[in-house]
Amino acid sequence: MEEALIFTVIAFGLIVGSFLNVVIHRLPLGESIVFPPSRCPACHAAIRPYDNIPLLSYAFLRGRCRACRAVISPRYPLVEGFTAFSFWLAYDAYGPGLHAAAAAVFLSLLIALAAIDLKHMILPDELTLGGAALFFIYSFFNPSVAQLDAVLSGLGAALFFAALYYFYLKIRKLEGLGFGDVKMALFMGLFLGLSLLVIAIFLASLSGLLVGLFFILFRKKDLKLALPFGPFLSLGSFVSLFWGDAILAWIGSLWGV
Repeated sequence: MEEALIFTVIAFGLIVGSFLNVVIHRLPLGESIVFPPSRCPACHAAIRPYDNIPLLSYAFLRGRCRACRAVISPRYPLVEGFTAFSFWLAYDAYGPGLHAAAAAVFLSLLIALAAIDLKHMILPDELTLGGAALFFIYSFFNPSVAQLDAVLSGLGAALFFAALYYFYLKIRKLEGLGFGDVKMALFMGLFLGLSLLVIAIFLASLSGLLVGLFFILFRKKDLKLALPFGPFLSLGSFVSLFWGDAILAWIGSLWGV
């Protein structure tokens, strides 16, 4: 019974990951994510159902469109596989129930936002503000985070990021952060609560700093290098969701708390 449930969770994660690929490709282009059905981005040929099986079709087709032989981005199987893995982690961490489902939605948003920001350097309102609205409603039911904590964390994170946005814009005359990051921080706080949010932002900042230093030192970029911050916020939130409490306990042990 347990094995069958795990299989179902992973299979559902693969299906959702396939849908996320549609969202990632079409949403930034202003296209419908429902119609028309899946098609090749290169030749626009309709993709047959048997060529649209998560992971397996990519392997059978050897990463190429059946109709025009154009290369299919490896992003497609990566998103599908990582979404399935994330769903399994959510089930393993929280068991079957509403909170695992909410965590799966949160993770799906993180994956889509990271991929879109990485390619287009935008964080669509449909995902950030839509996620914020959804997790505000969920704050009434969240067993892990008190509603007041969720609301104050979301608003506090958004105000903090907004202050950074306007500081860079006014003082340095450039966008140190996009305003999409402000909206993303809002829905992160609404779901994670203060303690996990702090860990998520710290990890995002640290990983962003390390990647930036890599490009400056080894790729000869300058300090005006523009990196999308959404993928780092997604990474920090992902790690914090599952291991944030352990990180906090470790930090507390260092200080004897």
